[in-house]
Amino acid sequence: MTEYDYEALGLVAGLEIHQQLDTATKLFCQCPTELRDPDASTRRFTRYLHPTRSELGELDDAAVEESRVDREFEYLAYDTTCLVEEDDEPPHELDEEALETTLEVAQLMDMKPVDQAHVMRKIVVDGSNTTGFQRSSLIATDGEIETSEGTVGIEDMLLEEESAQRVAETDDGVRYSLDRLGIPLVEIGTSPDISSPEQALEAAERIGMLLRSTGKVKRGLGTIRQDVNVSIEDGARVEIKGVQSLDDIDDIVRNEVARQAELVEIRDELADRDASVGDVEDVTEVFEDTDSGVIAGALNAGGSVTAVPLYGFDGIVGREIAPDRRLGTELSDHAKRHGAGGIFHTDELPAYGVTEDEVAALRDAVGAGPEDAVAIVAAETEIAESAIEAAAERAETALEAVPEETRGANDDGTTRYLRPLPGAARMYPETDVPPVEPDPSEVPEPELLTEKVERYQEEYDLGEGLAEQVAYGKYMPLFEDVVAEGIDPTLAATTLESTLTELRRDDVPVENLTDEHLNGVLEMVEDGDLPNEGVGDLLTALAEAPDRAPEEAAEEEGLGGADEGEVREAVVEVVERNGSQVEEEGMQAFSGLMGECMGALRGKADGDLVSELLREEIRKRA
Repeated sequence: MTEYDYEALGLVAGLEIHQQLDTATKLFCQCPTELRDPDASTRRFTRYLHPTRSELGELDDAAVEESRVDREFEYLAYDTTCLVEEDDEPPHELDEEALETTLEVAQLMDMKPVDQAHVMRKIVVDGSNTTGFQRSSLIATDGEIETSEGTVGIEDMLLEEESAQRVAETDDGVRYSLDRLGIPLVEIGTSPDISSPEQALEAAERIGMLLRSTGKVKRGLGTIRQDVNVSIEDGARVEIKGVQSLDDIDDIVRNEVARQAELVEIRDELADRDASVGDVEDVTEVFEDTDSGVIAGALNAGGSVTAVPLYGFDGIVGREIAPDRRLGTELSDHAKRHGAGGIFHTDELPAYGVTEDEVAALRDAVGAGPEDAVAIVAAETEIAESAIEAAAERAETALEAVPEETRGANDDGTTRYLRPLPGAARMYPETDVPPVEPDPSEVPEPELLTEKVERYQEEYDLGEGLAEQVAYGKYMPLFEDVVAEGIDPTLAATTLESTLTELRRDDVPVENLTDEHLNGVLEMVEDGDLPNEGVGDLLTALAEAPDRAPEEAAEEEGLGGADEGEVREAVVEVVERNGSQVEEEGMQAFSGLMGECMGALRGKADGDLVSELLREEIRKRA
């Protein structure tokens, strides 16, 4: 990839961090915040959504474009969701636990809470909310965080409801699951103070650490999402949505800078060529006898082929502007938003079954010469017409500037077009939820994860590595709870981090283990009802049959602690079975026999006791 001078290009970036909160109930109802398997749904219903005007009578451009695609939205409901998620009952008051956690985060970023928080409606018609809008409330403003490249301002923090989870495409539209809809979510927006990809990553990592310091945020894939706003001086502000992995942020920024820089070069070259975009035309006759499977399929279904001449664009439509993405990909993204599968263009033809003769006939049909390019769409007639118009509009933009738009993050660090940037017209007041007055005075400031690492080392005598694993791990809140109840810190830390990691690597379904399971197992060890050596076996048994309590599983699996008499009996049996080896090797036989003894006892005895008794029996026979 080309190395860019980000200062010279005038890179300006900002972040929007969206983090689910780990509350007992959802933001506007009393339903639990647990995710469900779609197969567990108890009923389903469908909706069609359309944009509404703001209180000033304006329509949001992004919502209008989204609504141009006629889709049916199907929703899966559960025995853990209610009528609020279905928009058949008004929302309840704002969840107090979610508000308190948001105020804790605000303290960590030196933010100023608002005097009164009002809930607003933000128009969203992509089906991710049954209402056609998302409820959101501004909670705090004017904070900051520090990075190695300088201070990054935190402009605002909002408390809002998470969207429904997209689970499948259907023949008529999209299927969503209501289990996620309504989970409390904080949205943290930085000022446009970020001036390098590395600083963007560092700022995101800092915010992530502060969020986890509360011990009250959900963990795992999909629970935190990063949006990145990027622009360069000659480019435009682009909002990149849905960066799932924190580690991708710097690559996303680099690739977006490269994309905009390439588009600026393309704009200047098109100006030098005096390029222009022609009129859309129907060119179905050119492909009446085509061998192209895509085009023939569309025509056989009664569709059409539409085209737009791009004068002066030859060689530019196929030019790469990001890894494996070209200007033609941008045109195609716009066409896809209108239902087409994509576009073909003459920079890549002949190919896909399209012949040289057909390319020549296509150029003749639209009056394109050798310095020009032509883009085509083959689809159902109405779709073909709207899709090629959208591609033509994007080509027109290439003549003038980098377009302001919302883009989606791809797994490879590139982005794709989603919709125009939203404006103020998408917001209007929520009249069903009363305002609240946040009171930060009763909210304690959380301990930072970095501070926890130091405290765990000093107070609990944990090694630095283990202390860091616990503090930054998903089980940190549970660790603090069980240690406060009297569980040995080293036992708790090694179980929650080392033992569970080993079981996961052995394909044990540890995701089935609840905090109650883990707490119960640790209590059994602390009470002497389970030896340390039995922890892994008992956790495995519980993971494979999670409906059982730890005590019940231990009894059924024979994992309870064995008394000294039982241990000695097992040790004697092993020593007698290996009598000749003991006589020949004496205490050198200890290591091999120790493993055999522990295997015979299946985790029912403490290793120190087994070791003591085995040494005793070997001495008797050596």
